[in-house]
Amino acid sequence: MTDSDKQEHEAAELVRPYVITGGRSLPGESQFSLITLVTVVADQQQRPARLSPEEQNLLRICVGGYLSVAEIAGHIQLPVGVVKILLAALSEAGYLVTRSPETRAPVANLKILEEVLNGLQSKFG
Repeated sequence: MTDSDKQEHEAAELVRPYVITGGRSLPGESQFSLITLVTVVADQQQRPARLSPEEQNLLRICVGGYLSVAEIAGHIQLPVGVVKILLAALSEAGYLVTRSPETRAPVANLKILEEVLNGLQSKFG
């Protein structure tokens, strides 16, 4: 590999995410975290031709059901930041539905659980 080939390859790696995202900036962390779930809107199964190849690929991946942002980035092998930007644009255009992950249930009180266990053991042996 010559020096000019190496420089062109490095330049392509630096410019490509900017070109893919159209220069848009990252959405807020509250909008798309790594575990935000994403799927295609039910009536948007047919994709218009004006979307970029990366956006069409994102929609194709998301048709099957809810996937997390991290899973989508892994499938299309793009940086998570680029994926978040593309997802935000598709969501604003009405192609995607997002869902926040379910919040964890509060941890049960250990004392209450022990009392229930003791009561069951005393009643049933």
